[in-house]
Amino acid sequence: MRTQVAIIGAGPAGLLLSHLLAADGVESVVLETRSREYVAARIRAGLLESSTVDILAACGLDGRLREQGLEHRGIYLQWPEERHHLDFVDLVGRSVWVYGQTEVTRDLVAARDAVGQQFVYEISDTALHDLDSDRPYLTYVDVDGREQRLDADAIAGCDGSFGPSRKAIPSGVGQTWERAYPFAWFGILADVAPSTDELIYAWHPDGFALHSMRSESVSRLYLQVPPDTDPATWSDDQIWEALARRLGHGQNGWQLHPGPITDRSVLPMRSYVYEPMRYGRLFLAGDAAHIVPPTGAKGLNLAVADVALLAPALAAMINKGDHAAADSYSERALRRVWRCTHFSWWMTTMLHTHGDDFDAQLQKSQLQWVSSSAAGSAGLAENYAGLPISY
Repeated sequence: MRTQVAIIGAGPAGLLLSHLLAADGVESVVLETRSREYVAARIRAGLLESSTVDILAACGLDGRLREQGLEHRGIYLQWPEERHHLDFVDLVGRSVWVYGQTEVTRDLVAARDAVGQQFVYEISDTALHDLDSDRPYLTYVDVDGREQRLDADAIAGCDGSFGPSRKAIPSGVGQTWERAYPFAWFGILADVAPSTDELIYAWHPDGFALHSMRSESVSRLYLQVPPDTDPATWSDDQIWEALARRLGHGQNGWQLHPGPITDRSVLPMRSYVYEPMRYGRLFLAGDAAHIVPPTGAKGLNLAVADVALLAPALAAMINKGDHAAADSYSERALRRVWRCTHFSWWMTTMLHTHGDDFDAQLQKSQLQWVSSSAAGSAGLAENYAGLPISY
C-alpha cells in the first residue's frame, strides 16, 4: 500500500489529524494495534478547553458535544471550611466543556467512516523504516498474520507513550525530561447525578479529592492515594466516606450524594516530555511526545493542539513542497507543551499533600492567594480554559 501520511494510533489525535488532513486534500491511512471496539470503549479524560471546542466546531464536529456535553463557566477551589468559585468567563472570557473522550472518539470515527477513511486495526510488530529519507515506510503484521508494508510521504506517531513511533528514533537524537509523583489518583465512575454544578478541586490534610462528572446522571470522582494502591481493597463505603470527608460534606450545607460505583481504577501521576517532536519524516503528537498529570486537564487538549499545528504543516509540505511549517513544528508545539506541563505541575503541587506541615502551610497560602487575587484567579483561568492554538 501507499498513502501520503501514515498515522499510527486511532485515538482522538490520530483521528482528528486524518480529518484535518483530508480537509486539505491529503490522504492518510490510520493504523491501530487495538481492535475497533476496544478503541471506541476506552474511558479517558473528559474535559475540553475552549480552543479544543473551537477546533471541533470548525470541523463541524461539535453537534453532539453541544447537545450532550456540559458547559462550565469555571471550577471551585476548596480547602477545609472554605470553597471559592473561579468564573473563567468573567475572568478571561472562555468556558470549558465536560464531554468524554469516548464521545469525542465516537464523533471522529463517524465522521471519518462517512467519507471512507481507511483504517487498519489489530496490527502487530509495527516497525518504522527510512525515517531520515523522503520515502519512509512502515511494516507490520495484520490481523490475519500477514506481513504488510505501507509507504508514505510522512509518518505521524499518535500512538501514545508505549507505541513504536518514539522508540524508532535513534538513541542520542532526542532528550527526555520526566518527573514521577509520589501519589496516584483513585478514580471512580458512579451512576449518580453530580452533587455540584462545577468541578470541585479540594485540598485536604488527608489528600486531594476531585468531584467531576461525565453527564447529568454520571459522576466521576478521584482520591489521592499511594501509587501502589489496589482499588479492590477499598469498599464502596470507604470510598464514599473518604470523598465526603475531603470534599466537605456538610460544609455550609453542601452534601455529597453517593451512588452505585460502576468502575474503579488507579492512575499513576507523572510529567514527561520528549523533544524534538520530529525526526526526519516522523512527527510525534500527543502522548507519544508528552504526558502530564491529569490535575490540569491538559492531556487530550494538548494532543488536539499538536495535530492542529501538524496538519497544515504536513499539507504544505506534501501539496506545495513548502517545508517551513514542518521544520518548525516541534519548536512551535513544544512551546505550548512546556506551558501546559508547568501548569499541570503547578496545579498538582498546590493541591496534593506531601506529608510535610511546612508544605501544607505554603499550599494553603497559595490557594488563598489564587482564590482572592484577580491576577491569581485570571492566571489559573487563562491556563485552565486554554491558551490559543497559536500560543
